[in-house]
Amino acid sequence: MMNVSRPAIHPVDALPVAPTAGAIDRPPVRMKDVQGMPGTTGGLILRLSQFVPALISVSVMVTTSDFRSATAFCCLVLAVSLQSLWSLSLFIIDAYALLVRRSLRNHSVVQCFTIGDGVTSTLTFAAASASAGITVLINDLGQCNVNHCTRFETATAMAFISWFAVSPSFILNFWSLATH
Repeated sequence: MMNVSRPAIHPVDALPVAPTAGAIDRPPVRMKDVQGMPGTTGGLILRLSQFVPALISVSVMVTTSDFRSATAFCCLVLAVSLQSLWSLSLFIIDAYALLVRRSLRNHSVVQCFTIGDGVTSTLTFAAASASAGITVLINDLGQCNVNHCTRFETATAMAFISWFAVSPSFILNFWSLATH
């Protein structure tokens, strides 16, 4: 048999490294906030981009005289009203957090934002889809001269835009919640 060398492990004592001057006073390293998260400028812009189309959708739908004729349109008004109130309240919270330079990366806060975004986005999408179906039906039946088809289409489109703007907020909050 050949004499083959075998690796040997020799433990080496690691000497402790003394902290340098000022390292103790330095705050711990924190990851940067991802833009779009609560308490960031991107989050503030996302909340504003959710609020404005939702407010336009509610305003356009409520100014029509016959939106109560279909349950889907009433549902759209309720869902988008909830979306606009939710987005406005979170816009105010984000603006306050930016003004006082406070982080909103608390687990409970992110969980509340995630659940709220999930509920409001689901309601808005469902109501916008139902309203789109009723609007297409009214168009196909040739009843646009009696109804306000253009207003219904505008309100439905604004609801979809508002839902589309809520999606990044929900995904970022959910991601933050999952990695927290």
